Amino acid sequence: MTDDLRVGLAGYGVAGRTFHAPLIESTPGLSLAAVVTRSAERRSALRGERPGVPALDSLDDLLRSGPDVVVLATPSETHVPYALACVEAGVPVVVDKPFAPSPEQARRVMDAARARSVPVTVFQNRRWDGDYLTVRRLLAGNALGRVHRFESRWEFAADVDPARPGGGLLSELGVHLIDQAVQAFGPAGGVYAELASRRPRAAADDDVFVAMTHRSGVLSHLWAGAAVHEPGPRFRVVGEEGCFVIEGLDGQEDALASGAVPGGAGWGVAPESGWGRLVTREGSRSIPTEPGAYQVFYQRLEAALRTGGDVPVDPRSTVDTLAVIEAAVRSARTGQVVPLI
Repeated sequence: MTDDLRVGLAGYGVAGRTFHAPLIESTPGLSLAAVVTRSAERRSALRGERPGVPALDSLDDLLRSGPDVVVLATPSETHVPYALACVEAGVPVVVDKPFAPSPEQARRVMDAARARSVPVTVFQNRRWDGDYLTVRRLLAGNALGRVHRFESRWEFAADVDPARPGGGLLSELGVHLIDQAVQAFGPAGGVYAELASRRPRAAADDDVFVAMTHRSGVLSHLWAGAAVHEPGPRFRVVGEEGCFVIEGLDGQEDALASGAVPGGAGWGVAPESGWGRLVTREGSRSIPTEPGAYQVFYQRLEAALRTGGDVPVDPRSTVDTLAVIEAAVRSARTGQVVPLI
């Protein structure tokens, strides 16, 4: 195969327009073939930003156009039915997070994909945040000794958008925080959570706290908040031999929104002022942040589709995260720790 793989993108909101389209276009071997959007405003934006890329009315239209892979950047409630439609058509599919509303529905998609030998993957791009890659590097090098607590925050202050009321931070941002914790420290054995709506007119949770006791023994404390005027550290990792703390957020989303080319010169590089600190008995020192690398997801996808190799995110690896989200909702409702088997 020498021609570019034709990628069909369903959805041209923030996810499709800011994340997926630029990453697809910057990946050698992939081309953006068509976009599904019925919004007149988004069609106008597509014409201005990506002239020549046709806008289609429906997923069915997209599947009939003959794409080599479909990317679902649509509302989360459509992920399962749309993914099943792609699998039924024999078309590989990338599903934006959250993969599914429950582990059972995720397994339904995976079972269908396995039966038809159709590749399915999930866009858990935050596995390639530079600050998170730095944490993983320190863990791999045992720089902290045995870790006993992992703290992760995604906090900011924002008014409710009247065009998009609500928050839903557990599924929107918490899914990333939980996924990162599970990838680093393994499945959770128990979950405690507090969910609240703090902002006027917020229709869903915009203040989230999740405590996970991993089966490995590590305790994760995770926060997501949209009404926080002084955010805490992005990560604080506490171990027997040291503690790592890093502030701020990975800059790749802002870079994408500004039109920077993914993977280009300086991509994902954090300024020295944004580096974290490693504190041990010997003192404190700055730790260079690993370059963020969202482009790796689509590079690995392109290679997997051509060679039959592993997709960039095994959908099975997201099931533990979905189980935690489900347990967090139940815990917040009952005030109890929810065990996971």
